[in-house]
Amino acid sequence: MQSRTPAGRTGRPRSVAADAAILAATRQALVDLGWSKLTLSDVAVRAGVAKTTLYRRWAGKNELVVDAVAELFDELTLPDRGSLAADIEGVVLQFAAILARPEARSGLMAVVAEATRDEALRERIRASIVDRQKRLVTAGRARAQERGELPPESDAVRSARTADLIFDMVAGSVVHRTLVSNQPADEEWVRGLTRVLLSGLAAAHAELPRTPDARTARFP
Repeated sequence: MQSRTPAGRTGRPRSVAADAAILAATRQALVDLGWSKLTLSDVAVRAGVAKTTLYRRWAGKNELVVDAVAELFDELTLPDRGSLAADIEGVVLQFAAILARPEARSGLMAVVAEATRDEALRERIRASIVDRQKRLVTAGRARAQERGELPPESDAVRSARTADLIFDMVAGSVVHRTLVSNQPADEEWVRGLTRVLLSGLAAAHAELPRTPDARTARFP
């Protein structure tokens, strides 16, 4: 688990085991108590640490809960299943499985609701969850380009915008399906989402200026 607290603090090294216990206790407290009743004191008791230990690591409940949720999404990996379509399906199924867990559902919905009136919390969500998981889009697209499934992109600004759009489409679709509509993101649904996403990518790349070494995008 990587630390998300501000750099530059001095003192004794942080205990990875204590951090893990605190974040796990936070997630369980969210399931048992909900956002409004969750307190740092309760988390400390559940984790078996002093309350001062929490305050040395997190400024308050908002930061603690975001990091507890972010740790769940750090479990996401990019599988190598042989094709861009299969890789996307693998990641989406992992994401849906995480969102099916009560602690993920409770935690994510709580912080998103609180963030509607807290800009600092919104920024922490972006930094700790959204920006961190965009690594999967970047890595997946690079692998697809190596396979020849996507053409190389020389425009860094456009490439970054496309990565943002891909992430928003995938994350938004899965969150809406599982948390808002309360419907399963099963394999059939994931295959359909992937087809739509790849069709959009093909159309987007068709608009790119052709270069002498650009390869034609192809999708399974």
